[in-house]
Amino acid sequence: MLYDVLISGGGPAGMTAAIYAARSGLSTLLLTGPAQGGQVAYTNVVENYPGFPVIYGTDLAQKLSEHVQSAGVQTAAESAEKLELSGAVKTIRTAEQTYSANTVILAQGSERRKLNIPGEQEFAGRGVSYCATCDGNFFRNRTVAVIGGGNTAVGDAIELSGLCKRVILVNRSDQLRAMEYLVERAKEHENVEFLYGYESVEIQGSQKVEHLVLKERSSGKQKILDLDGVFVAIGVLPNSQLLEGILPLKDGFVEAPESCETPLPGVFAAGDLRKKELYQIVTAISDGANAAHSALLYLQNHPVHE
Repeated sequence: MLYDVLISGGGPAGMTAAIYAARSGLSTLLLTGPAQGGQVAYTNVVENYPGFPVIYGTDLAQKLSEHVQSAGVQTAAESAEKLELSGAVKTIRTAEQTYSANTVILAQGSERRKLNIPGEQEFAGRGVSYCATCDGNFFRNRTVAVIGGGNTAVGDAIELSGLCKRVILVNRSDQLRAMEYLVERAKEHENVEFLYGYESVEIQGSQKVEHLVLKERSSGKQKILDLDGVFVAIGVLPNSQLLEGILPLKDGFVEAPESCETPLPGVFAAGDLRKKELYQIVTAISDGANAAHSALLYLQNHPVHE
């Protein structure tokens, strides 16, 4: 089958694009990957999404998924492995199938950035985690470190404070990048400690995490923390590996205007994949709507295959 719109990525941008495309009467296939929700599904509490003063990330992802289904969007729990986007008909190959469409919306989102230090990969799933919401319950009444200084890191520290005996927030610089209200909330928890100016050097242990080795950036002196878990929250990287040599990238992101149009006709980039100033759920959703609208205009103004 040749679709009108083929969407790669099941996060907020991809799901919104699918809803808008389907409601415009376009035959739409959404490749969600293993699970819908993208980074939202790994976010503990969302407090800046309009209409929901407080909502769990998993709940928001579920509501978006239900909206996709109610719009009649066809979905496949598959991920793109090869992209062929230069022709009039675009093709996405997965491990299971080959899908074709007249337009493609790229919304593969991003993944958690790694520390890339000794022990990180070795102890992944054995004390090293990238999702406090997913794994926090495994560390009840234990000591953990959260690495990072942004909203995600501070939010993770707050969530873990309700489960863990001790939470140590380790930040490379001398101040946090997180929003002030989050920082103040974290400071209200007596079991949350702040360690500024330290860089993570190594994660050590035998069968599981036992130590985190730090280096003070000002002096170079090492400090060893005895703990049970390390939660890494140092940002995200765009999932743009498949686009190298296909589209122009800047720092791994696709450069595209608000219309989400790329230099390839009929190909659009949305969400965390697109280079922009603000990376938030609401901007990803806006991208999804714009990308679907741009795809509709493209189909209306260009000869297409059926």
